Amino acid sequence: MTTTTDGHAAPVAARPASHVLADSVAMLRRNLLHMIRYPGLSMFTILGPVVVLLLFVFVFGGTLGAGLPGVDPAAGREAYLAYVMPGILAITLAGSASGAAITVSMDMTEGITARFRTMAISRAAVLTGHVLGNALQGLIAVALVLGVGVLIGFRPTAGPIAWMAAVGTFALISFAVNWLGVAMGMQAKSVETASNLPLLITMLPMLGSGFVPTGSMPAALRWFAQYQPFTPMIETIRGLLLGTPLGSTLWLALGWAVVIALIGYVWSRVNYERKSVR
Repeated sequence: MTTTTDGHAAPVAARPASHVLADSVAMLRRNLLHMIRYPGLSMFTILGPVVVLLLFVFVFGGTLGAGLPGVDPAAGREAYLAYVMPGILAITLAGSASGAAITVSMDMTEGITARFRTMAISRAAVLTGHVLGNALQGLIAVALVLGVGVLIGFRPTAGPIAWMAAVGTFALISFAVNWLGVAMGMQAKSVETASNLPLLITMLPMLGSGFVPTGSMPAALRWFAQYQPFTPMIETIRGLLLGTPLGSTLWLALGWAVVIALIGYVWSRVNYERKSVR
């Protein structure tokens, strides 16, 4: 470790791209081990969406499903399961940001990140390890939640190409929201605050087309629901898994994911650099 004349840690020299990749893999491995040793966050990411799925399908599904356009009231619950499943998957992906925010905040408050700053480790790799680890956790949670959906009657009609596109969409959304989660974790002053900030992301699928068609909402809420990021993401998942028309939603979803990832990355790096000079 080297220090400056005022006692602060000196900046680590820029590392070659191959070393950045190796550092990112090492940080990813660390975060995966953390996920195994502390399974509580992983269980919350999975169990939360499962509880919401079961609640809406078996308690509200009959009534909400009967109100869907062109649905036979007798098949309301089955129809609603098919309708709500993409929204539940979106909530699952959004919920993984909470894990990223909490783990980053824990590292910040416990001084682990400060130690990383004094070591010959790429700063980008420290952040990327958190993002990749929690993004992978989000994909695992999606697979398990989707499995629960299949067990209770969800029947996707996607072919092999649509499934590959759906997995790619899941991965991109998870990558994007976890960059935002990392930024929130670095911004938060405590682990408690870090656990609350990503709830704003988790609420967005509920305020989109995940649970009811946007056309049934009041005018102001309908406008917000139609133009917020998660509505095209949900419609893309719905189109890929169930064969509904995609239109421009796929490109809107991809565009929003890139924008969210970029915002999260820049915000994270600014916070990391700012706190590195304290």
